[in-house]
Amino acid sequence: MAVTIAIETPLQNDVRVLVAELNDHLLPLSPIEFQFKMTVEQMAGADTTVFVARNEAGEAVGCGALKVISADQGEVKRMYTKPSVRGQRVGSALLEAIIQLARSKGISHLLLETGVGPGFDGAHRLYSRSGFTSRGAFLDYPDSEWSAFFEKRIGQPADA
Repeated sequence: MAVTIAIETPLQNDVRVLVAELNDHLLPLSPIEFQFKMTVEQMAGADTTVFVARNEAGEAVGCGALKVISADQGEVKRMYTKPSVRGQRVGSALLEAIIQLARSKGISHLLLETGVGPGFDGAHRLYSRSGFTSRGAFLDYPDSEWSAFFEKRIGQPADA
């Protein structure tokens, strides 16, 4: 399946639906106090860039975001793909778009927090395959049995 990945506002009905599906997916997987969700309004902030994956029919089938933490640090947020497209590398394409944008912004260190357990196995595989490694808690995330933390050092684009 061919998908296009583009920067879009999260303040669209179909992106709101994706984020709601992500929230519903996460709800039974860990206690609510260990689910660190950004709302679509927060995702629309100046510090965050949202990527949307769309299929040939223009339907939103995945999303992911880059939140700038500092001049050299960014955080991967709100990664999600519809179950119907899982295994088709849509998540990989979204993550690669986030990494490329981070590089273009001069960010050299990407961080992310995700959950643990069988419901997160696919996410852990995606991040590991993309060169992310385990690390300890960062920012104000609590160090708990419900979270896994990853990081990736990225270089600048070859033409920089």
